[in-house]
Amino acid sequence: MPNKNRATLIGLVAIVLWSSIVGLIRSVSDHLGPTGGAAMMYSVASVFLLLTVGGARPRELRAFPPRYLLWGSLLFVAYELCLALSIGYANTAQQAIEVGMVNYLWPTFTIVAAIVFNRQQANWLIAPGFVLSIVGIGWVLGGEQGFDLPGMWRNVQDNPLSYGLALAGALIWAGYCTVTARIANGKNGVTPFFILVSLVLWAKYLLQGDASGASMDFNLSAIVYLLLAAGAMGFGYAAWNVGILHGNVTVLAGASYFIPVLSSALSVWLLGAALSWAFWQGAAMVCGGAILCWLATRR
Repeated sequence: MPNKNRATLIGLVAIVLWSSIVGLIRSVSDHLGPTGGAAMMYSVASVFLLLTVGGARPRELRAFPPRYLLWGSLLFVAYELCLALSIGYANTAQQAIEVGMVNYLWPTFTIVAAIVFNRQQANWLIAPGFVLSIVGIGWVLGGEQGFDLPGMWRNVQDNPLSYGLALAGALIWAGYCTVTARIANGKNGVTPFFILVSLVLWAKYLLQGDASGASMDFNLSAIVYLLLAAGAMGFGYAAWNVGILHGNVTVLAGASYFIPVLSSALSVWLLGAALSWAFWQGAAMVCGGAILCWLATRR
């Protein structure tokens, strides 16, 4: 297989790994608690990244632009905390999948932020793309009735913390992508950032424990889910890095916009949740809106 095709295939593997994150995070949280489970996941993922990507030695850190280390680490840590805790704090498996779908607004938000702050050129497709993504989330949260404002409000009021964290995470990741594109100088600080996330989560766990009062229940299932989740996180970033650097970026970018639907399908399989037809319609709208936004920026 040609090197470029092999690198593209590796990048596509990253998309599959990331699509499993929602279901795996929830499974780990069920066994080890939202905060403790997340701390364990990012710790193990950091080890995987150290072994595959590297980039955390003092000599390597000195090569990073200082502004990138500062702002990149702040935004990256904030996003990963929002992602892991929003899923871990969900009341049910179905709610965890819905929360994950809210987080997948980040591709749309990222493109809009690039247009506003990085002067990315775009055409008229950006408007219907943005609207379609927002309507899609409303469709997901409205329940079996589809876009139902009272139903959406009741759904969000059931767990405003999880939904709020997911929305904040989508906005923060869009900010991370926008800021680091300007100041990273081609550097990738994912390994030290993951280590920092794990340290923050351990500090939170040691100071506050788990808000749910859950204790860590280490058994065979917990260990398997922990290794799978950490591998999906760590190896996902490593595989994506190979794909972006050496593969077909257009294919990878287009495929990445289907993550919401693939993630929901894998989460249903992992968590045994039942999702309504309206949910799948909303997920398709989120994907379609992101694709329209992407097409709006292409020449």
